Amino acid sequence: MLELARDKSAAGRSALVSVLGDMFVDDGAFAAGHERSLIDDILRRLVSEVEATVRCALAERMAERSDAPRELVLMLANDDADVAYPLLARSGILEDGDLISIVRQRTIRHRSAIATRESVSESLSAALTEFGEESVITALLDNKSARISPQTFESIARMSRTIEALQEPLLDRQDLPAALVRKMYWWVSAALRQHILDHFDIDPDSLDEAVEDAVGSLIPNSSRADPGAPVHLKQAAERLVRTKGVTPSLLAELLRTKQTALFEMLLARQSGLRLTFLRRLLYQPGGQALAITLRAIGIEKPDFASIFLWSRQVRRGDKSVDPHELQRALTLFDRIQPKTANSILRRWQQDPDFLKAIRMLDNEPLASTTSH
Repeated sequence: MLELARDKSAAGRSALVSVLGDMFVDDGAFAAGHERSLIDDILRRLVSEVEATVRCALAERMAERSDAPRELVLMLANDDADVAYPLLARSGILEDGDLISIVRQRTIRHRSAIATRESVSESLSAALTEFGEESVITALLDNKSARISPQTFESIARMSRTIEALQEPLLDRQDLPAALVRKMYWWVSAALRQHILDHFDIDPDSLDEAVEDAVGSLIPNSSRADPGAPVHLKQAAERLVRTKGVTPSLLAELLRTKQTALFEMLLARQSGLRLTFLRRLLYQPGGQALAITLRAIGIEKPDFASIFLWSRQVRRGDKSVDPHELQRALTLFDRIQPKTANSILRRWQQDPDFLKAIRMLDNEPLASTTSH
């Protein structure tokens, strides 16, 4: 070793590093920690002077060692990607902070190596997606042991709208949130819908119904039924439908007697709207959305006026009725054609994720008096 140390040539330096590396990984070579500390110090001083092949061999040896010198590992992990790869992919010496720093300061090849690690935390996954690199994110998604937070999944899903190669590995993740699976189905469906509209002469409303029916059969829990509605309320609504039917006078009577929840349930059933969405429509100032809904399901003008007035009495806050508000609602009810009202209602009936996907493609708001 002394003779090698006296040799100042590149070959001498490489030979010395190789010998010291062999001695370090030989568990029987040194019993005392002092000798290991000396080897560590010498290696750190020499490692930058030796050729890449020697550094690669040293990094490969250190990658499996739980007692590898931390400073030396950090030096090699920040080296060229060929040298750093085994450490980035396998070394347990590197901590999250070390790896995140390398992710943000080094190259795509460094990030790709880190994405394959057996243990990848949520914070490290988030850092790996920051650059939006297809190969890195694909490697991360293919790494089934990597932990990925819902927020990072959401970010990757947004990227997958324009980077189609991410869609398959993303949907293949067993830990992908169900809500995100729904959104991705609708994104793909909205793109297909736009392609059909661009190339074929077809009614958009009919196409939307067909697309929604097709996708709805593929997505779990895609029913429009409101899971939050109490069971006893659903049962009461079913009994009323069987015994009395749903008439305008019954709807007005339920409001008059302050059976608001039952009124909302029956109107949601008649209109095909989700209960939570119907509630937002019902009590909007102006009453235009209520006028469109009741016009679409065949309610006559006198019955609409009665239901409108009683709906103001059960809403939260100010219960007074502005005569001008009533007049505007009645004017809209008169002017809007049933066909137009039905077209708007069908739009409101569609899945919110589908509507959002269409809006994102169109980059414009829905042509309606309200939004999801």
